This record gives sequence, C-alpha cells and structure tokens, in this order.
Amino acid sequence: MLKPYDVEQAAAEINPVVTKQTRSPRKPKVKKLFVLDTNVLMHDPTSLFRFDEHDLYLPIATLEELDQNKRGLSDVSRNARQASRFLDEIVAGDLDSIKKGLLIKVKDGQQSRGRLFLQTEAINGELPATLASGRTDNQILAVVRSLQQKEPQREVVLVSKDINMRIKARALGLAAEDYYNDKVLEDADVLYTGLRPLPRDFWNSHGKDMESWKKEGHTYYRVRGPLVPKLHVNEFVFDESGERPLYALVKEAANRVAVLETLRDYTHTKNSVWGITARNREQNFALNLLMNPDVDFVTLLGQAGTGKTLLTLAAGLMQTLEDKVYSEIIMTRVTVPVGEDIGFLPGTEEEKMTPWMGALEDNLDVLNKTDDEAGEWGRAATRDLIRSRIKVKSLNFMRGRTFINKFLIIDEAQNLTPKQMKTLITRAGPGTKVVCLGNISQIDTPYLTEGSSGLTYVVDRFKGWAHSGHVTLMRGERSRLADHAAEIL
Repeated sequence: MLKPYDVEQAAAEINPVVTKQTRSPRKPKVKKLFVLDTNVLMHDPTSLFRFDEHDLYLPIATLEELDQNKRGLSDVSRNARQASRFLDEIVAGDLDSIKKGLLIKVKDGQQSRGRLFLQTEAINGELPATLASGRTDNQILAVVRSLQQKEPQREVVLVSKDINMRIKARALGLAAEDYYNDKVLEDADVLYTGLRPLPRDFWNSHGKDMESWKKEGHTYYRVRGPLVPKLHVNEFVFDESGERPLYALVKEAANRVAVLETLRDYTHTKNSVWGITARNREQNFALNLLMNPDVDFVTLLGQAGTGKTLLTLAAGLMQTLEDKVYSEIIMTRVTVPVGEDIGFLPGTEEEKMTPWMGALEDNLDVLNKTDDEAGEWGRAATRDLIRSRIKVKSLNFMRGRTFINKFLIIDEAQNLTPKQMKTLITRAGPGTKVVCLGNISQIDTPYLTEGSSGLTYVVDRFKGWAHSGHVTLMRGERSRLADHAAEIL
C-alpha cells in the first residue's frame, strides 16, 4: 500500500506540471496620485516631500494661485515663496522628464519614492453646468475628474485644506482628504497631560527592592515594575488613596528603573510664591516646575480661569525681584483679534501691545494686593518696580534676537504655528526660562486646529526631556460663575 507522500511523488513523476503548486505573481502595489490644492502648499511648503512613495500632481491653476499669493510679508506669502523655491529645485529636467514624472529629492540628499507630475496640457473635465468654469477651485476639480478617468487603475485623491472644496469634490464623486501631516494628534483628548495617577497596587507591584533616601528636603524612591516604561522624565505622579497622599516627580526613567522625587508643597502658606499659594493639585505641580531652576521650558494648558498667567507671573516676579535668578520678565503674545480689528494703534511698540496685555494688568493687580502690610504708598512703589522689570514685546520683531537670563512668557500660545513656536523658543540664550501658556479649545487663528497648533506640537515634542515640563490644569479657580460658564457654554 502506498503512503500518501508516495502517491504524491508518483504523480509528480508522471505529470510534474499538475502537482506543482504554481504561485500567482504578486500584484505590484499601485501608488496613489494626490492632486494638491494651493492652500496645502501655502500652509506647509514641505508638504511636497511628505507623501512617501505616492505620486503628486500639480494643476496649472495651483501654480497660478501660488504666484498670485507670493507677494507680501505675511506667513502665507512666505510659504508661497518657499514652495516655489522647492518646486524650482525639483523641476530641473527637460520636457520629457516632466511628462514622465520628476523625482522628488528630499532636503537631506535622499530621494523619495514618489514622483511629481505637472499639468502640461489643457484638461477639460466634464463638470455640472452650475459650476462656473472660471473659478480656480472648479478648474482643479475638473483636473481631478479627468485624471480619474484617464487612470482608473489607481486612486486619484484631492488634498485640500478648504472644507467647501472637499465637500464639492465628494458631491461630484471624487475622493478628497484634508492634509493631516501637520497634525501632531488626531484627538486632543490623548494629548500628554504631564500627570499620572498611580494604581492602587503600585507599591505592591513596584515596592520590591525599593530604595529610599533623603536629600535637600526631598525624599527619593527608586522603584522597578511594569509601569516604569510608560513614565516620562518630569512627569508628575500622585497617589491619594492612603492617609498621606503622595505627590512626586519622575526624575529618572530608564531600563525599567525610575526615581521619584517628592514635591515642595506650594499649597502651604510658608511656601507661598509672591503671596500666591496653590489652590489645587495641578497648580501645585505647575509651581514646582515654574520654580525649578533645572527646568528651562514649561508648558501650561488649561481652560479659562485655571490660573496659568497668575502662577507664571508670581513665579517670574519671585525669581526676578527676590531671588535675582533672572534680570527681567519678557511677555509676548499673538495679536489675533477675537472679533473685528479696531484698526491701527498709536504709540511705541509697548504702547501698541497694551490692549493685548489686559491679562497682564489684571494679574498684576491681584499680585499687588497680596502685600497687606505695605500700605498704599508701598504698593504704589512695588507696582512701579514691577512694571520696570516687565517688558512687553511684539512677535513681529523677535527674529534674530537672543534673550540672556530672561523669564520669557508666551501667552495665548495656542494661536502660534509650529514654525512661529520654533522661532520664539530658539531665542532663548543662557539662563533663560521659557513658559508657554494657552488653551487649545480657544484657537482664533485660521487653518489652525487643536491637533496642528504650535502649542500641541511643543507639548508632544518636548515630553520626556530632562529640562522641560508640562501640566494640564484641570480646575478653574477664577469664580464659580466662570467655572460654570466654561462647563455649560
């Protein structure tokens, strides 16, 4: 009796073609073709290099709009000029290479796997008669439809930052997407908060071989366990389940070993900062960062009334006037109006910035009233001294500056783009501390969202660095009216 493998071998000798398993050739992966709208290039000129192995297509209408927007000193105009420079570097071949597609060379000398196609001939895609043919948006939609018909074997996608443009494209049966590469996070709810509650069984699972010691008023714990790989340096951890709650900072986290440092209690009046004490857990965490000389960069997020500006100013005044750590406080913010602009403002740079700095004056009034023993004359002298040490600067004149031994406060940082944020933070010289304040749910700048804001960008990029820290303030302390309004409106 033949065994199964003998039967297979005999069949193979008689007719090897029948028994041999022939593999169907693997189909090559079809590259997508992305048609770029002008606003994508004006939003991010480097978008040309961010589509990996897929191909790009630029209609003539996009190039025309790019040319029309290149004049001026705004960020949009600068981006349009930069996009044109990038295109000039790519488009260096003859007409044949343009028709076949130009290799996109990335800035570090490598070559991307995609190609760039330019519209070299007139395209008259059929669109409904109600769409005006003279409009640039409709010309781009006609190009997308024509490419879809010409290349049915691959997906043709329109990429645009214009919501109405994407809606029109989908209504016409065309694939359309937003430009996502500039977004750090899709959902702001998963943004790093800077604090982590410890599980109830933390000491049982991490207390084995634990080491503990005291140094300069702080208690340190060296722990090992499954939670350690998830911890970031300068992240706050807390355990409020026991009789004595634990509030600590992660000083080290590497190789499944973490060192926790207990915090200074700024909720107690003996540790008050310029007469201000922390009213809740997150404010205590924030003051520990603001008063720590080893932390050069601090980001504070929170809704209106959580105390971001007040805590930062109190810490800045304490370290500038009392401890002499910094020579002066510099405060700046983006001048984006909530409503209609009121027109030109008279005076010097500082006088022009005064209407934007109402928050500074309000908080200085609060800080000036904390000294009850000084009397009216004493408070007036203190107010003059404080104003002499606080400089208000405009963002427009920051390029090329270097701040040495300064306490730099960037207010309303959620309205900054990542590029503007980089420009500001790189102004910091030796001994300078930079503090960014903002509320990502109140963005007034067009084209910026919670995911693409410069504040979200730096929070995500700086987490885990030994000289930076972040806290998201949860609880409002302004008034019961402000807290209720923030919740229900």
